Amino acid sequence: MKKFVLSMLAFLVIAPFFVSAQDMLKQAVPVDPAIRTGKLDNGMTYFIRHNEEPKERVSFYMIQNVGALLENDNQNGLAHFLEHMAFNGTEHYPGKGFLDYLEKNGVAFGRNINAYTAFNETVYNLSDVPATREGLIDSCLLVLNDWSNYLLLTEEEIDLERGVISEEWRTRRNASFRMRSQWFPVVFEGSKWAERDIIGDLDIIKNFEPETLRSFYHDWYRTDLQAIAIVGDIDVDQVEAKVKELFSKIPAVENPQPRPQFEIPEHDETKFVLATDEEATNSSISIYIKHKATPREDKNIGYLREDYIVTLLNQMSGERISELLQKGNPPFISGGVQVGGFVRGYDAAFISATANPNKEDEGLKAIYTEAQRIVRHGFTEGELNRAKVNLLTSMESAYKQRDKISNDQYVSGIQNYFLEGEPLTDAEFDWQFGQAILETITLADVNKMATDMFVDKNRVIVITGPNSDVKHLTQDEAFAILAEVENSTIDPYEDTAEAASLVEGELRGAEVVSTKKLEDLDAVEWKLSNNATVVFKHADYEKDEVSLRAYSPGGNSLLGTDDLQAATMLPQFIGSFGVGDFDAIALRKVLTGKTASVATSLGDVTEGFNGGSTPKDFETMMQLLYLQFNNPRFDEEAYEALKSRYVAYLQNMANNPQKIMSDSMSLIATGYNERTKLMSATMFDEITFAQMEELYQDRFKDVGDFTFFIVGNIDEEVAKEMAVKYIGSLKDLPGEEKWVDHKVRMPDGITEKKIEVPLQTEKGTVYILIRKELGYSPVSNVELNVLKAILQLRYTEEVREKEGGTYGVGVGSSSNQYPYERKTLQINFDTDPEKADHLKSIIFREIEKIVADGPTQEDLDKVILNLKKERAQAKEHNNYWMNALYNKYYHGFNPDAEENFDEILDGLTTEQIQKFTKEFYTDADVVDVVFLPKKAE
Repeated sequence: MKKFVLSMLAFLVIAPFFVSAQDMLKQAVPVDPAIRTGKLDNGMTYFIRHNEEPKERVSFYMIQNVGALLENDNQNGLAHFLEHMAFNGTEHYPGKGFLDYLEKNGVAFGRNINAYTAFNETVYNLSDVPATREGLIDSCLLVLNDWSNYLLLTEEEIDLERGVISEEWRTRRNASFRMRSQWFPVVFEGSKWAERDIIGDLDIIKNFEPETLRSFYHDWYRTDLQAIAIVGDIDVDQVEAKVKELFSKIPAVENPQPRPQFEIPEHDETKFVLATDEEATNSSISIYIKHKATPREDKNIGYLREDYIVTLLNQMSGERISELLQKGNPPFISGGVQVGGFVRGYDAAFISATANPNKEDEGLKAIYTEAQRIVRHGFTEGELNRAKVNLLTSMESAYKQRDKISNDQYVSGIQNYFLEGEPLTDAEFDWQFGQAILETITLADVNKMATDMFVDKNRVIVITGPNSDVKHLTQDEAFAILAEVENSTIDPYEDTAEAASLVEGELRGAEVVSTKKLEDLDAVEWKLSNNATVVFKHADYEKDEVSLRAYSPGGNSLLGTDDLQAATMLPQFIGSFGVGDFDAIALRKVLTGKTASVATSLGDVTEGFNGGSTPKDFETMMQLLYLQFNNPRFDEEAYEALKSRYVAYLQNMANNPQKIMSDSMSLIATGYNERTKLMSATMFDEITFAQMEELYQDRFKDVGDFTFFIVGNIDEEVAKEMAVKYIGSLKDLPGEEKWVDHKVRMPDGITEKKIEVPLQTEKGTVYILIRKELGYSPVSNVELNVLKAILQLRYTEEVREKEGGTYGVGVGSSSNQYPYERKTLQINFDTDPEKADHLKSIIFREIEKIVADGPTQEDLDKVILNLKKERAQAKEHNNYWMNALYNKYYHGFNPDAEENFDEILDGLTTEQIQKFTKEFYTDADVVDVVFLPKKAE
């Protein structure tokens, strides 16, 4: 492979002197040499690769070249139904046999065991399986084997699953889904895509004969359409031998039906469709221009080169749209002019904008003008050079962190290779080839790509939005706007170059007045003479990454009620202002080729910063931190531009049932406290630009109150030098701040409500909050996490599987120390409104059973094993150590210490969880809300 790369590099240099480069571009792309691949006699393909991210883990995938487009009309929805059935009984694992077995080995359903169905494929996965457990690899191979050809598909399990999928159908019926069902038939007119939506027809789901499902399974789940992919910390030779032995026994289907390729009819005329819905929140304009994709057999070196051209085009167009949105009164809320994949066999050029309310005409005219500006005048050399530098920077970072490519990422590439013939390269090739090929890409190449893709053939205009109190474009109006733009004079884009340093002049810096080793976390603390605290840990799990985090006590709690709306929006706005002497547009140009960012955060009890960079751009990140603290920029034009976009975005959010529910829960859960602020279009009536600047200056002024954490792959001396120079040059003010407890609490006792919400789909949504004032400690925090995970198991079994009452119950938990110590469980699910009360009773029943009898030992063992597995994987990443340092300072204990996690888990008993649950649940405050469809008047 390396010889190929070298020859490629040499060829690209000397080709102009000898032959056309076309010969080289027609060469096949080399496959990652570390991937062992083959095809069995029965037609099944296999891919096996050794990888150690994460260590001692392995992922197993079954990739089926089978999806919803292969269904007959009486099977509409059964490709997806069949996916569900793969978890409900196989020859070697009847019922939920393999789920139970794998969960006992630390492989969790949903998180590690899952699948999805699409139009053209169905993919199953068993991810992050412990590779060292005796017999577990063999068992996972047997599961894949059964998925291929040995599903039981019993009538009993089919009937049980009808309810689950009916509830999934209900959950997915939102405004976007309903509008898609209106515009799909136009965009895909004359093709199978216009007839299928994957989830299927509810009447068929509820009533199909089991033999109809079995027929689909027999016809399409077959070895010539299947591939297995196994990637992880394994012996490739041993696994390949097991694969050949086991999977070769699966018989090939005799006289198989040809697997069709689905075409979309071409059309010269531009089509138009308006799709509306009561619950839609914004008007969107999209222009889809469909193109036949490169055939599988032509996905060669030339195809890879075109992919780089597309990437550059999209980067440059994205920068132009970003600039447009920073200035004056933006003509739309968001927009894009892009090229990319569409559906299998097709690419597309996309022109899209989210319009300001009742201004779809302005939005369409503005975004189409930008597309035409690109088509007529192309890009500039300056734009291309910046895009190339930025792309090289991201490629270099990916190469440096090639040892952090996860098992599932590798399988994603394998999947695209098997299903669509996408190149399956390795990191070495990508880096070497990318550098070489970018040198060959000219401005003419990118501009030609734009003119080839943004044409008027196979074009469809799609308008989506609310169906009341909104003026939508008609077909005639939309066509007239396109014609007006096409016949107008459009000036070329004017590029302005920026070449300046972020920080000019010498900084005074500070002295390190004390140094303390943190032996338990292999880190060091420096106290600076300006009273700032800096904590550093060298970590190279991610080779090309340095992270920054900082906090100071206070946050919104030190602000009056009248300032809370502005404080809520401040972090979003400050990022759009730029920094120092550079507005946001100039700053992006100054940072060309650099990977460095710093963002502001402002929470209830703290304010702070979060940043990231590569090791080589660490000083740039520290300069951004210095400027964000010492010389923040406040740009009123940028403020007004972003404000107008927010107001437009929020104007129709009152139609969104999810926002209605979320806002209702926020108000109820805080007892309608005056400090509970909701996002709305009118919120900006309470905010001014001057107020936002004043709040920032108040919250981010005293470095002596801040603790800074730096974690990443840089030397300690470099970190110290940069901290002294940049953090040390920030100002310290007298006094210390502390957060204030405003006594915002959940209502005492049980608060039970039923609230009617305008809904287009008959759906009940249950939200339950359970909160208790309990101490914040390592033991109680672990106990709450274990309880949450046990309840997730119980609800999956009782509410989803036995009752068929919901697609899934969401269970979350939180342990908080400030401003008062408390623990919270959050539980929510969608269901048939008629079943809401019954299913809600099961939610409480399962908690009460643990209070009365404790959890089962089996459930406890499953949860403990999975928590340990996740912890071991997390330790192999820099972010784990950043969180450990942060928690040590913020919460007062080291969460990485054995006694604060592993020893607690090892000592847990069912009696201990029972005791904790009783303490937590008894006399807890409960908010119990059911949202129901509003009855017709």
